[in-house]
Parts: sequence; C-alpha cells; structure tokens
Amino acid sequence: MPTPREWAERGTIRRITRWDETVMRTPTRPVTEFGDDLQSLVADMFATMEAADGVGLAAPQIGIDLAIFVYHCPDADNHLRHGVVCNPVVTLPEGKDRRLDATEEGCLSWPGAYQPLARPDHAVCEGADEHGEPVRIEATGLLARCVQHETDHLHGTVFGDRLSNRSRRLLDKQKEQQAHLYPENWPVNPKGKSL
Repeated sequence: MPTPREWAERGTIRRITRWDETVMRTPTRPVTEFGDDLQSLVADMFATMEAADGVGLAAPQIGIDLAIFVYHCPDADNHLRHGVVCNPVVTLPEGKDRRLDATEEGCLSWPGAYQPLARPDHAVCEGADEHGEPVRIEATGLLARCVQHETDHLHGTVFGDRLSNRSRRLLDKQKEQQAHLYPENWPVNPKGKSL
C-alpha cells in the first residue's frame, strides 16, 4: 500500500462538507467497484485529510455518498497506522471488556470545535481495502475513536449527535467562534490566522 504522502501526491484537495449538508446526514451506498475511480477517490481523500491536518476522513466529508474512509492515525502504543476501509463494520467490546475513554473529539466537518465524548477504547473494524481485499483493524487508543467516528459518518451520524444537549450547545458555540478561520471551501483555501 502506498504511504499517506504518496497517496496525497496523486490526489486533489477537495472542499470538506459541513454537518448541515444533506450528504452528511444520509447513509452511504456500499462500495461495489474497486477500479480506477475508487483509486482516484482514495488519493483525493488522503490529499484532503493531509491538507486539513486530520487523522481520518470519510467520503461524505468530501461530498461523496460511498461507504469508505481513510485514516492516518496513532494507536494506543503511538504507532502511526494508515489505510483504507470500504464498507466497514465496527464491533465494540461488551460487558467487562468494555472500557470507555472520554477524550475530547473533533471533526473536520465542524472545524475548530471539540468536546469530550466517551467511546470504547478498543474496536475491531472489518471491511475491504481499496482493491476489494478483506481488511481487519484491531484498533486501540485514538485509532479506536477514529474508526468509530468515521464509520458513524457512513451511517449519517456525526459525533455531535452523541453529545448531551449542553455539550452540543458548547460545541456549536465553539464552531461559530472559529468559523472566520475556515473559508467555505476549506481546505482548498487554507485555514486563516487567529488574531
């Protein structure tokens, strides 16, 4: 598999959609074709994720209603991992094996805003890679959060939907306070500077 940088060099940076756009609230279609068009999409997703300084990006975040995400993210041991997952299915631990981590979470599609959200600190994500070959990720730490977050996007769910009303109001307020830094077509046009 190419490195994230090699993918990004082949791709074009695209505008990141916002939560209030229809594509972000609609469940995606499964990926059924693994040809050149998908390879181009993956390259664009890595280029966009890199330009936005993200750790994961789902296709709806660039306006595409396909069940695919890319990631370049550290796990609990701080090993930087990367890949592509089409048609992901996430399995979370239950019972005594379930440990929640209430770390702050943010989203490139609601930029500049972060709130704590409790998610399991371990997840198994299974699907297909960019060639249609089976892939399985044993995810821990931030990577576990990432695969849950990105898979949610493919079901039309944003992490703000999982927050309490109070935390959601705080998140939305933060986003509005930072909105002047993020042009409408960010990251095609770069983030502005804070005063």
